[in-house]
Amino acid sequence: MVENLAQVALLLDPGDTVAIARRLIPAGTRLRLDGREVVVRQEIPPGHKLALRSVAVGEAVFRYGQRIGQASQPIDAGDWVHSHNLDVGEIDRCTGWHVVPPLPVEPTASTFLGFRRADGQVGTRNLIIIIATVNCAASVVARIAAHFTPERLAEFPNVDGVVAVTHSSGCSVAPDSLSLLYLRRALKNLAHNPNIGAALYVGLGCEVNAVEGCMPSFSPEEMGRLAGPGLVIQEAGGFRRTVQAGIAAVERILPEVNRSIREPVPLSGLKIALQCGGSDSWSGVTANPLMGRVADRVVREGGTVVLAETSEIFGAERLLLERVASDKAGARLVERLTWWLDYARRNGFSIDNNPTPGNKAGGLTTIYEKSLGAVAKGGTTPLVEVYEYAEKIAAPGLVFMDTPGNDPVSVTGQLAGGCNLILFSTGRGSVYGSGLAPCIKVASNSALVQRMAEDMDFDAGRVLAGESWEDAENALFERVIGVASGQRTASENDAPRVHEFVPWQPEPFL
Repeated sequence: MVENLAQVALLLDPGDTVAIARRLIPAGTRLRLDGREVVVRQEIPPGHKLALRSVAVGEAVFRYGQRIGQASQPIDAGDWVHSHNLDVGEIDRCTGWHVVPPLPVEPTASTFLGFRRADGQVGTRNLIIIIATVNCAASVVARIAAHFTPERLAEFPNVDGVVAVTHSSGCSVAPDSLSLLYLRRALKNLAHNPNIGAALYVGLGCEVNAVEGCMPSFSPEEMGRLAGPGLVIQEAGGFRRTVQAGIAAVERILPEVNRSIREPVPLSGLKIALQCGGSDSWSGVTANPLMGRVADRVVREGGTVVLAETSEIFGAERLLLERVASDKAGARLVERLTWWLDYARRNGFSIDNNPTPGNKAGGLTTIYEKSLGAVAKGGTTPLVEVYEYAEKIAAPGLVFMDTPGNDPVSVTGQLAGGCNLILFSTGRGSVYGSGLAPCIKVASNSALVQRMAEDMDFDAGRVLAGESWEDAENALFERVIGVASGQRTASENDAPRVHEFVPWQPEPFL
């Protein structure tokens, strides 16, 4: 029996040399494509690549109509194409760019229910955060936050929670290091995130990253967002007394934070962190392009979407550099890509080390293949600005933040930049969530939703089942508006998130 290729595999572009298996394809399966027959030579797992024609060693392999690497072994039509016969070859990159005009903002009358802040930003949540400036203060901070149970917060219905912000650094780092710069910037700018109603900083007293080095600067109208001048454990009298002082500081600020109420605000108040983690071969086919369509829609409304994970755009950077809104943005992105290649060389690893074992089990082979799917999250609008890690994001539109590909580290930078909501695609299954912004988990395939139903918020696999892209886009967009207005996500219904704020530490501890 000969089956049509489209019944068992997905051809993404007419020029592709591979198709993506919709289901397990047994060896010996005979497939019809354009009047010719392809016999499957090895079993093809779901989401993996099936060769449609022969490819010689060193010849390019195409997916999405783009080069994803080269044959490292001879590939025959019908072969399973993966790590055993495909590699990235030399890591090359774009160094030029093309400036295009920014697209006009065309806001509709749509709104969401958010918390207006004095600086003009809008929160999707109203939180009080207790920030440890050093790991040595982590237990004190956690104890302070734990005191404010849902029962104790019941009389403050407009406060969404008291959250501990802890990390594993703050001391034993060089005073002039990137690690300390990124840590301080992340902790300082986090208090400016519009989801934060008030912040309290807690340090030990002898650390490199002292409280005074982290305190943010607020305008007189915003000074109420600091719950005091900060606490130092060694000066406050130790663990128990600092916990008591922290609880008292939060109790004093709670009535003020509770005065903020949700009100209708324009969609330009959205500042969305775009993320993918635990990706599979379907992530770049369903979830990421769907998120890209929503991202374009948010930009048209005057909002902001933040693409990140610099190590996951190699091989796809051209798709961004072809549409920068200024020479500054193009030069900044090229500069960051150059830094990452040098960083990889100095530390003895390859950018192609990025695809994880799980990514590869899900059908991804090279960094080029992973990047081409990942960049789809950014949609099609011009790239207007490039930010360093944890910098405050001011420009509306599609922007890029330089971060590693590690999800918690990357999201931490975006949250410090001011993102008030996270759109996070996954194909293998990720349980990442943040206590600082709602995280909408978008599954790339319906099997994942069935397997991890309690952790997923949206099934992008519906487009593989025949639903139109327009209907799926509308459904995800409505989910974004609902969550921004207060609907809880799957990760918010779980235990408090206290270990997923992870500032980037590119240098070793002393």
